[in-house]
Amino acid sequence: MSDQKEKTTIVLFSGDLDKAIAAFIIANGAAAYDHEVTIFHTFWGLNALRKDEPVPVKKGPLEKAFGFMMPRGSKKFGLSKMNFAGIGPKMIKHVMKKHGVLSLPQLIEMAQEQGVKLVACTMTMDLLGLQKEELIDGIDYAGVAAYLGDANEAKVNLFI
Repeated sequence: MSDQKEKTTIVLFSGDLDKAIAAFIIANGAAAYDHEVTIFHTFWGLNALRKDEPVPVKKGPLEKAFGFMMPRGSKKFGLSKMNFAGIGPKMIKHVMKKHGVLSLPQLIEMAQEQGVKLVACTMTMDLLGLQKEELIDGIDYAGVAAYLGDANEAKVNLFI
C-alpha cells in the first residue's frame, strides 16, 4: 500500500466570483480528503491573490492601467452571469452567508490553513504588471512548467 497522497491540480483562469468560489470549494474538499492540492492562478484568476489595499510599487502607465481596471482582491469579484452592475455579487454573498457558506476570502484562508499550494503565474504577473508585494502572503510563484510538473502527477486536473 502506497503512502503517497493523491494529487489534485486546478488552474484558476477566471476572475469571476462564482468560478473562484467553486475552485476553492473543490480545493478545500480535496485537501480535506488528504489530497495534495495546487491551485495555479493565471490571468484574471491572479486577482484572487491580490491584496485588498493598494501597495505602493513603481509601475509604468500600462501596468498602472491594468492594476486600475482589475479587481483588487477576492472581495471585489463580479459574477460570471447576472452581475447586474454589482448587485448580483451582493445577492449571492447574502445567500451564501444565510446558508452558512464561507465567503471567498474565508475559503482562500482555509485553503492556506489546509496546506493547499497557491501558485501565482509569474509570466502573467509580468504581463499584467503585478508584483509580489501586491499579492497575499504565503503563496508560491512559478511558471507553467512547474504547474505541468504538478499536473502530470495528479489524478484530478481542473481548468476553471
